Amino acid sequence: MNTLVGTAPVSVPTALRKLYFLRFGFAAVWAALLFATAGTLGALTVTLLVVYPLFDVACAVIDLRSARANAQPVRGLYVNIALSTLTGIGLAVAATSGIPAVLRVWGVWAITAGIVQLIVGAARRQLGGQWAMIASGAISTLAGASFFAQAGTDDASLTNLAGYAFIGGVFFLVSALRLGRARGV
Repeated sequence: MNTLVGTAPVSVPTALRKLYFLRFGFAAVWAALLFATAGTLGALTVTLLVVYPLFDVACAVIDLRSARANAQPVRGLYVNIALSTLTGIGLAVAATSGIPAVLRVWGVWAITAGIVQLIVGAARRQLGGQWAMIASGAISTLAGASFFAQAGTDDASLTNLAGYAFIGGVFFLVSALRLGRARGV
């Protein structure tokens, strides 16, 4: 019994499934909003850029609580929380220097967080539905390198970040659906 909320702890696959659905919804809405505002680094765009990694922090904290309650490995989640927190701060600072600086910070985050996601997904593969997280981590690493490279071009743009977020959300949706199928939900 979880004394904080008065209910039995939720299994990791069930908790992940709910969290992954939430992450898909957030990514889809966030991507649409960023796509609509990506032409400039106005207040709304900067807010969106900073909110994305902070939402990742909140999701990692929720994931961490579930994993700890069910004796699952949590080290990668702590790394993710630290990386995403630093990225939120870094994006706020980088936004004052322009789109190339934002792309560099986002690129480094996508590379490092992608590696962490790949490792966490591999460690959780026995839960089912994790192949999409493993693939997403690998793709995130490659995408991060492309964002970093794009920062040095004349046509640096934030538009690709919207596509990156949406595709990442689709991977969360696939994992949520696979987790449901693996658990008979």
